[in-house]
Amino acid sequence: MIYISHLFPDDQMEELIRQSGMGVESIDFSIADNLDHFSESIDVYREKLKKMGTRELILHGPFLDVNPAAYDRLVREVTMKRFDQCYQAGLFLGARKIVFHSGMNPYVYYKQGWADQVSRFFSEFMDGRQELEIVLENVFDDDWELLLDVYKKVDHPNFKLCLDIGHAHCYSSVDVREWAKALAPYVTHVHVHDNLGDRDAHTGLGRGNLPYQQVLENLPLTEERTWTIECMKKEDAQLCWEKIRALEGGAL
Repeated sequence: MIYISHLFPDDQMEELIRQSGMGVESIDFSIADNLDHFSESIDVYREKLKKMGTRELILHGPFLDVNPAAYDRLVREVTMKRFDQCYQAGLFLGARKIVFHSGMNPYVYYKQGWADQVSRFFSEFMDGRQELEIVLENVFDDDWELLLDVYKKVDHPNFKLCLDIGHAHCYSSVDVREWAKALAPYVTHVHVHDNLGDRDAHTGLGRGNLPYQQVLENLPLTEERTWTIECMKKEDAQLCWEKIRALEGGAL
């Protein structure tokens, strides 16, 4: 299943979904104010899904001011609370997966011990949670090995990885093709967008220099593996859809 990130006005989302049959990856429940007004936000987004014409939903979890890698007990508690609220939203709305950022910032954290800290957080978070799949996304991560370490340490059937190919291309010193090849067995969600390797531009495939065909050959669309198009412009989202259709031979 292919999804599109809810970065456009609702009427444009409705048009894109009607044309393509894509689902939605919502960022609404990454926003603290929406979580503070939980019941109202659930009702509002349920109506949005109805208007957009889809029930297929993935949530993007909170990422501002929270961090699963935090050593500060209070920051960790707030992060756990916000992540739990997002999980509850996913249950209410029938989401399939939730995407959470890894929290790695190589300018702040040493690599040594980082995977232990993050895996402790997610092991606690996943305890007793069987309903939704959780996928851990790379952002500023410099290499794929730490993410794989976290995955192995958490060791939960509903805990997988999300490879953001645009982030890997512009933030990592490791070739994005290596990311895709090494993590393919553990990646069940892929964020799709392009850039020139200099900044996180979120452009359409082919507008940057990311070798997307080779990357996505290692991460084919399957029943388990889902993709989300993450572009900042509607025309770029449409371009991604066309490129993916061509890559998959139209058999979507």
